[in-house]
Amino acid sequence: MTPASLPLAVSLGDPAGIGPEIIAAAWSRRESDAIPPFFVTGGAGVIGTAAHSCGISLRIERISKPEQAPQVFQRALPVLGMADHSYDPGTLLEAGAKLALHSLETATKLAISGEAAGLVTAPISKAELANVGFKQPGQTEYLADACGLERRDAVMMLAGPSLRTVPLTIHHALADVPTLLTKELICHRARIVEAALRDEFGIDAPRLAVCGLNPHAGEDGRFGDEEERIITPAIEELRAEGMGISGPYP
Repeated sequence: MTPASLPLAVSLGDPAGIGPEIIAAAWSRRESDAIPPFFVTGGAGVIGTAAHSCGISLRIERISKPEQAPQVFQRALPVLGMADHSYDPGTLLEAGAKLALHSLETATKLAISGEAAGLVTAPISKAELANVGFKQPGQTEYLADACGLERRDAVMMLAGPSLRTVPLTIHHALADVPTLLTKELICHRARIVEAALRDEFGIDAPRLAVCGLNPHAGEDGRFGDEEERIITPAIEELRAEGMGISGPYP
């Protein structure tokens, strides 16, 4: 198969969460929303029960190889593998966490190996996964480790039609954020974001806006000085490199 014809791999997420419902709803809107072919790594019974509870008409077909997904997708939701669990929304169980981890690991490996066009992850319960051996704070860090990246090189982007938002820190207590904020971190991640906007989104002249940390962006130091000490110097350095960046904004 050519890269353009490969299906997406979708991880199940926590069986007790909203992931199975989202997956079922996405498949049901495949034509109206022009959703490309995808398959789910496990959880056929979970998804089927979730769909029924939401009133979604859904047919599921098991596949043995990712390459079978595009042929199946229009008539049924392709599910790879036999791994499954009962569907009990809101009830977190160890068996469910193990299935979520198995699904994430399988989907990630298929994306890295080139058997899938990319990876879509459904929400997980981080606390439950930690109880079954998940060693990362979240899926972003897990993917960084799986791809052999430094964690500071893994950037989370929330992308919409006209706005793309990137949190500078990920999966940290809010109280810890001021101590994690550095000029080097801002510059490093801003460069990654600018390159992604050019190379992946086709934006020739990206514009980056940096938010402040404190209320009113510090109000000239009245409510904190991180803007003056850290954020503004980082913006000035990036501007000197020719980057279209402004801020800090309240």
